[in-house]
Amino acid sequence: MEKLEHPLLIVDWVNALVAPLFRALGWHVVIPNYLVMCGIIVVAFLILGLLLRSRLSVENPSRFQIVLEDMVLAVVGILEQFLGSRGREFLPIIGTLGAFVLVGNYMGLIPGFMAPTSNINVTAACAVVAWVYYHLNGIRTQGVVSYFKHFMGPSGVPIVMVPIMLVVELISHCSRVLSLTLRLFGNIFGEELVILILGLIVPFFAPLPMMALGLVTGALQAFIFVLLPTIYLQGAIMVDHHDGDHAAADGHDAHAPHGHAAAVAA
Repeated sequence: MEKLEHPLLIVDWVNALVAPLFRALGWHVVIPNYLVMCGIIVVAFLILGLLLRSRLSVENPSRFQIVLEDMVLAVVGILEQFLGSRGREFLPIIGTLGAFVLVGNYMGLIPGFMAPTSNINVTAACAVVAWVYYHLNGIRTQGVVSYFKHFMGPSGVPIVMVPIMLVVELISHCSRVLSLTLRLFGNIFGEELVILILGLIVPFFAPLPMMALGLVTGALQAFIFVLLPTIYLQGAIMVDHHDGDHAAADGHDAHAPHGHAAAVAA
C-alpha cells in the first residue's frame, strides 16, 4: 500500500529532522507518510485546544467558537438520541474519533498533504479503538457475565441453539472492525487515487470536481464513524429486562432507537 503513496515534502523534512536522533540510537527508521499526517493532526488539535482554552467566552463567543460548539452539539445530539442521558458520557472518545476522521479525510484535499485515512493501518486503528471501547463499556455497565450472556442469544432460546448463536454473534462483532476499517479506507483511498490520476491527465483543473465531491464524502464518512460506534455502544450498554420492558441503563426507554439502530447497522 505504501508503494502507491506519492512522496511528500513535509514527510521528507520530518524524516531528515529526526534521522540523526534515530542514528544516535542505532536505528534506521523511516517514518511513513500516514504517521506524519497523524502526528500533524494530533499537534494541531493540541495547539488549537491550548489556544481556545484561554479564549473561550460565554458572553461573547467568537464565530469559530460558535462553529465548534455547533459541531459538538451535533455529536451530542446523536449520542443522546441513541443512549439517552448517558450520551454525553461518551462524547470524549466518540467525538475525538469523529474529529480525527473528519480532519484526516480533508487533509488529502490540501496540496502537499495526504489523507491518513486513505491508509488501512489508520482506519484499522480507529476501528479497533471503537470496538474495544464499546465492549469495555458493555462490561462496565452490565458486568462480565451478564454482558457475555447476550452472545448466546435472547432469553428463551433453545439450549441447542446456543453454540450456533454464540458463533454468529462472535462473527458479527468481529466483522464490525472489518466493516469500519474497509468502509472508511475504501472511500478515501479511492477518492485520493482518482484525484491523483485526474491531476496527471489535466493538472489543476480536472481534479477540482472530484475534490468538491470529497468535501461531501469526507464529512459523510466522519458522520458514519460517529454513528456506527454509537449504535454499537447502544447495543452494549442496554440492559434487557425479561419481564417485557426494555430500558436503557439510565432507566429511559430506548426500544425505538434500538430498532432504528439495527436497521442502520445492517
